[in-house]
Amino acid sequence: MPRDNRLFKTQVNRVLDLLAAQGQTALGSEAELAHRLQASRTTIRAALTHLRDLGILSWDGRDKRLLRAPRPQDYFAPAEARTTAETVEQRFLGWVLTADLAPGTILNEARLARELDLPLAGLREYLIRFQPFGLIEKQPNRHWVMKGFTRAFADEMFEVRVLLEQRALARLIARPDPALIARLSGLRADHLRVRDGTEAEAMGFPALDARFHALLCEGARNRFIFDFSRTTSIIVHYHYLWNRKGEAGRNRNAADEHLAILDAIEAGCAKTARTALQRHLATAHRTLLALVPWPEDQGRADHRSDDDGPGDLSTFSVDGFGDETRES
Repeated sequence: MPRDNRLFKTQVNRVLDLLAAQGQTALGSEAELAHRLQASRTTIRAALTHLRDLGILSWDGRDKRLLRAPRPQDYFAPAEARTTAETVEQRFLGWVLTADLAPGTILNEARLARELDLPLAGLREYLIRFQPFGLIEKQPNRHWVMKGFTRAFADEMFEVRVLLEQRALARLIARPDPALIARLSGLRADHLRVRDGTEAEAMGFPALDARFHALLCEGARNRFIFDFSRTTSIIVHYHYLWNRKGEAGRNRNAADEHLAILDAIEAGCAKTARTALQRHLATAHRTLLALVPWPEDQGRADHRSDDDGPGDLSTFSVDGFGDETRES
């Protein structure tokens, strides 16, 4: 396998994370590693061969032994290990969060691909994923229109978001992944800067929020949950941009809520973690409903009946869904 392959480099870094977190116990069979990292056995074998060549481990048939702990220089640079899809997602999210896009903004995909230095086909494939959500609408001549969605859609999206993120959190605590928890813990310093730092640092929270929730959803070990989290992140933060009043304060509060979730994950306390996540998602839901000028609310007072949506999501849970029941 060529050593400039991004998938290969990604898996090398992930195996190194496992070794750093678990040591010798991380070295199961290739099939076990492939299942755990959601990669092919061919890619895992290539990664193990590379680590053997670096002198990190020995590998003879089924016998694998850790020879030394991973060092920072053993890792590929993040930019090298990032897949094309991840690069498109990161650059598009960064652009959405800084471009001050109003509803109705027309995007020319060729011009945007040049501006973001992205492959046109990769950008087009990424934009298509938002069509079913109503965030972006395809127009003739390779144009797209940035749109919003209705309040009812926001309620439905958050109801599913709560269900899936609680599922991911429950599984992460019931079946801990030390490497993933270490990556989550690695975001602590960034959260503290948002919470306790300058206003400029607080305004950098949206990208951090996207990383936190993406890592949390990795805990589900379910590609559909992970993909949903990546999509909803852009939808939510795009709508937050419509009203930036008090944004720094909101971001600091959200960072503090993330830290409460992280504390509970590190402690392995499922009940505390679930309560902290419910509180955080309920806050995010209320914030979105309060900030966006929903079309159906224009010209009338904001009024909701019991049948308008899921209501208070702070009490919504997935108790009884699946087998993750460990409490602390």
